[in-house]
Amino acid sequence: MTTLDEIRATVTDPYLTYRQRVHALAGLAENLLEPPAVSGACRAAQDCGIVCDMYEGHAPYRPRYTLPDYGRLLEQGSAFLELPPAQDPDDALAHLLIAYANVPSITGYPVYFGDLDSLLLPYVEAAGIDDDALDATLRRFWRSLDRMFPDAFAHTDLSPVDNRVARSIFRLERELLQVVPNITLKVDPEKTSDDYLLDAVRTVFACGKPHFVNDPMMTSDLGPEYAAVSCYNSLRIGGGSHTLVRINLKESVLACSNTVDSYLATVLPEHLELTAELMEARIRFLVEDAGFFESDWLAREGLLSLSRFSAMFGIYGLAEATNLLIARDGRAGTYGHDLEADDLAFRITSHIADWVRERPMPYCAGSGGHALLHSQAGIDLDVDVTAGTRIPVGTEPPLHLHLRTVARHHRLFPAGISDVLSFDETATRNPQAVVDVIRGAFASGMRDFTFNLDSNDFIRITGYLVRKSDLARQPGARHGSDLLAAGSVAASHVDQRAVKRVISGESGAGARR
Repeated sequence: MTTLDEIRATVTDPYLTYRQRVHALAGLAENLLEPPAVSGACRAAQDCGIVCDMYEGHAPYRPRYTLPDYGRLLEQGSAFLELPPAQDPDDALAHLLIAYANVPSITGYPVYFGDLDSLLLPYVEAAGIDDDALDATLRRFWRSLDRMFPDAFAHTDLSPVDNRVARSIFRLERELLQVVPNITLKVDPEKTSDDYLLDAVRTVFACGKPHFVNDPMMTSDLGPEYAAVSCYNSLRIGGGSHTLVRINLKESVLACSNTVDSYLATVLPEHLELTAELMEARIRFLVEDAGFFESDWLAREGLLSLSRFSAMFGIYGLAEATNLLIARDGRAGTYGHDLEADDLAFRITSHIADWVRERPMPYCAGSGGHALLHSQAGIDLDVDVTAGTRIPVGTEPPLHLHLRTVARHHRLFPAGISDVLSFDETATRNPQAVVDVIRGAFASGMRDFTFNLDSNDFIRITGYLVRKSDLARQPGARHGSDLLAAGSVAASHVDQRAVKRVISGESGAGARR
């Protein structure tokens, strides 16, 4: 299709709203430019699907993910936005909404709304408002988030410590049943009470949110000022990620005939370097040519700092790569169902993690001058390849075996990793069992724990949420993420995850010895 045909198709597409058409047209205009220069080998690796730039556009003029320091905005105000320091809850909420409308990202909407309970709690306590008034105030704000920023990648994080604002957010989530914002609850084994976790779990039963992250592990990797945004992407507040470039491990293995040892020694390092080459080219264009950190108001006012930025080195297709290499060596077994296959998968991810930690990356001071490894959760165009380090959809083993397979990978991925579990109605009859599973998963080394309830209207796609009912709507869906979700459901069948039961006898079913 020619560029003119693409433009015409976009402006006449009944499935896009006005704003979605504008965003798509901007992408088409950007792609009239030549992409950042890379070697012929790197371009060939892109063309054959080994390396993927996530379709970020040919001329990266804004970081993929920005995590502004909204606390600083509230404390100091903004010269660019002509805002004084916030004095009360109304000021704080208004300032945040104004700022969000001026925050860039790859989606066109902010991917990070801040750790909203921590941001708002001082103003709420100083004002002395009761819970009814707090709910009324936040309800208006919560509706505004969903209506003004209709994109399921927009995210807020909540403190591991129980507090009134977080409790109000849980109440509103169960009442309003909105797609936006996506929510992460930071969990600390000592600071996070069972009662607080129970409230969060019951909120998941209603609306699929929040998901849960291992706060001590995150803090160890990124420091205390971090957030999980978009699809489980963990980055430093006041910074973000310049880009996300990923390697398709399935295609990497298919591109050669090597057995395990020679693949790890020769082919994989070559493909990793081509991935890093593309990443470096995109970073240099953003910083040196587009001059984002010299021109954008967030950087000028100290809400973003180049010193806190990194880049995300993504992998996906681990399951298929593992199974291909196992078969190539004349062995049986598949990832998630065989210890030998699981051991090989961990050998692959460990090899990649060591390589990424050693490969310098420009303008990544936020992670010591290297990229951060990320288990990439997939996109709607992925066909016959599994997201990140996940077990293929529909083939997942029983709960304890599932967790045992994936948990050991989690410590290797400081920029985020995820496994989506689907629970049936047994979970609602024993929410404390889910709390126990979350605590056990984190104790076993998981970084992230996310579950769906099979029977409610919400479904996690890659890492973002949609309502099942929205996927069947007429043209002009308000949430642009619904369009992506429909593609993922059709291509990857993410609505067909193996459903887990939360019952005491589960651990005995199908156990491997």
